[in-house]
Amino acid sequence: MMQQTMQQLDIFADSRDVALRNDVVAQLQRRNAADARKTLMLLACEYATDSALPAMTVLVRELENASTLPVTDHAELAALLRRLENEVAPAARQVLPEHDARSWLAPCWRALAQRAAALTYCGIHIDSHAAPLWLRAGEWSAASDAIDTIESWWRIPSPLAWMTEARYRAAGVDAAWPLLAELAWLAPPQFAALLVKMGDAALDKLRRRFDAEFLGTGETEDYAWFPAFLLVIKPALAGRLGEARVQRDLPASRATALLGEILRREHEGGQQELIALRQQLGRLHAGLFDVYMTTRKVHHQ
Repeated sequence: MMQQTMQQLDIFADSRDVALRNDVVAQLQRRNAADARKTLMLLACEYATDSALPAMTVLVRELENASTLPVTDHAELAALLRRLENEVAPAARQVLPEHDARSWLAPCWRALAQRAAALTYCGIHIDSHAAPLWLRAGEWSAASDAIDTIESWWRIPSPLAWMTEARYRAAGVDAAWPLLAELAWLAPPQFAALLVKMGDAALDKLRRRFDAEFLGTGETEDYAWFPAFLLVIKPALAGRLGEARVQRDLPASRATALLGEILRREHEGGQQELIALRQQLGRLHAGLFDVYMTTRKVHHQ
């Protein structure tokens, strides 16, 4: 009987720390700074070596130090961003399940985006702008509005990547195709990184096929030719990719526009014109031309 009683006491002792941790988590999820601090102090008093205390302390302080003051300096925003990325976000993932952690962090990103609303885009501090913060908060429309304030954003890799993601998150891959093409032409590394970030199954399948079939250098810069490759294997995308702003100074962009014209010629007829267009394509990129000719099952002209 004594042994059974001791076991029951042990179970109670073991569950006490769990209950206290759950109390802290509950107040954190309510974003109640005062009550979160009280429950945290109680946990610290009874279980001073609890492994969750450091992370919970970071989150409680984040609630306590919440500010609405405008951020007017890019370096200050960069420092605040680093703190959220390197301290607050890892703490949230340690204390909360992944889905709950993302939900808990969203108001943090939103608040910082609001504070940074007046900051203009700066090429030196690339991420020190409200737009990527809105994206982290899951506010796609607000992100688009913030990007629209950047002059000629479609000519700058980072803002173009932000807008592409915002368009994709808000309306899906079909709506994002023109911007995906522009990003691939302008900044292949950012394009490749965005594909990984989006995690779209259909896009990943197309990327794997490109990796396997496109005869390029094997470097990330090959992704500039991804839109043109798509027109070869998925000509139904011609309409959507045709909406992209062609950049004549970029060979991959010219090749995509040229393939759009080739597809029209194939449909309308005109063998001599088609031969001339194919020859232009071959001069732009021999590997792309080989893929095209293989799919058409015709001999090189």
